[in-house]
Amino acid sequence: MNPITLIVIYFTIFMGPMITMASSNLLLMWVGLEMSLLAIIPLLINKKNPRSTEAATKYFVTQATASMIILLAIVLNYKQLGIWTFQQQTNNILLNMTLISLSIKLGLAPFHFWLPEVTQGIPMHIGLILLTWQKIAPLSILFQIYHLLNPIITAILAITSIFTGAWGGLNQTQTRKIMAYSSIAHMGWMLAILPYNPNLMLLNLIIYIILTIPLFMALSLNSSISINSISLLWNKTPTILTMTSLILLSLGGLPPLTGFLPKWAIISELLKNNCFILSTLMAMMALLNLFFYTRLIYSTSLTMFPTNNNSKMTSHYTNYKHNFILPTLTIISTLTLPLSPQLIM
Repeated sequence: MNPITLIVIYFTIFMGPMITMASSNLLLMWVGLEMSLLAIIPLLINKKNPRSTEAATKYFVTQATASMIILLAIVLNYKQLGIWTFQQQTNNILLNMTLISLSIKLGLAPFHFWLPEVTQGIPMHIGLILLTWQKIAPLSILFQIYHLLNPIITAILAITSIFTGAWGGLNQTQTRKIMAYSSIAHMGWMLAILPYNPNLMLLNLIIYIILTIPLFMALSLNSSISINSISLLWNKTPTILTMTSLILLSLGGLPPLTGFLPKWAIISELLKNNCFILSTLMAMMALLNLFFYTRLIYSTSLTMFPTNNNSKMTSHYTNYKHNFILPTLTIISTLTLPLSPQLIM
């Protein structure tokens, strides 16, 4: 693709969520959503193969449907109240329409079916954008209208997403689909705490992005697209194998790693608000998430080829460029928990 075209596309992808976050006008928020939607389509179909075309089509159809629903809610709200913001007087049906449309954009269950398929059909670096940066704009809208949302519908969407993310990832062998189901589960955790403490949702989002970036970098560095290809990491890059294992354990929420911090804070806040059943179910599903992360670690660290021939250790002969971003993000993703008292206070 032309470098100038790429610069324009990436700049538009960057500016879309920024416009959504910076505006209080619902129409401008919608414009920001549309900018990020339309700009990422050329990146999805950059690879000339049927799988990428299918992924781009599924992504466009689902996102355009969600955009149409949210635009309808915005226009009807303006017709009712005469302002471009949601207020206490806004009809509950319009707020529920907005919540459902943003759930479709985030890939929350039961509107999640497009997310694993789209993530599987696109390259690793585009999948990283899809699972991190593209989530910011819808979550920023939810952050601004959290006090108007129906807590029962929010809790149902959250627990359904956590269940789907946990059970769906169990029978997957493709790393991109596993990361997609992991994203669904993490979005469920964020939505569960949104009505009670939206700042914890922001903390969870930041830590999720910090954990996901180095994991995608490590997987794309070795083109690890399935569990079988991950099992070759010990032979190619033993250092990255250690980093990947730590990041996976942190993503699963295992103490004393960084990923435990948002789960700990969210469950504590839910218990303070007497959500005992919800927090118990979320903690149980977190164990299922940890199980399929541990299965990935098992295939990387605890299984080896049935050979003792050292000439097959390609890591001795492969020269990788020095990459300081990956170790730095790995350190952040594993050692932030001791700072948690200062963060929470």
